[in-house]
Amino acid sequence: MKLSRRDALWAGLGGIAAATLANPLFAATVEELSATFTGGATPGSEGITLTAPEIAENGNTVPVSVSAPGAVSIMLLAAGNPTPAVCTFNFGPAAGSQMAATRIRLATTQDVIALAKMADGSVVQASTTVKVTIGGCGG
Repeated sequence: MKLSRRDALWAGLGGIAAATLANPLFAATVEELSATFTGGATPGSEGITLTAPEIAENGNTVPVSVSAPGAVSIMLLAAGNPTPAVCTFNFGPAAGSQMAATRIRLATTQDVIALAKMADGSVVQASTTVKVTIGGCGG
């Protein structure tokens, strides 16, 4: 069988498309992402602090910080976004503290959820609702 350059190009593009579509972060729901991160464990609520503004005048840059002393990994989710997985922070043994701060984009008023996997294997969760106003009018 002789493989032409055009056939090779189509095969390569098909492989890239299959790899992209198979990524669970692009098509997963909040429940699926949570279940994958927790391994099916029921999350507790003690030992994690999620800080986000109650009202965000600009949904493009919403400051969020999360702290979970003793965490190995922290995942942030935005429940109302088309792609709910925002980011995952991993902490090694040399980490000074298990705290992270970032700015995220929120499409609309929604819940921001933080999940932390602790060193002992337990999982804790915190969530807060952020109201995104249109044009900074507070309404």
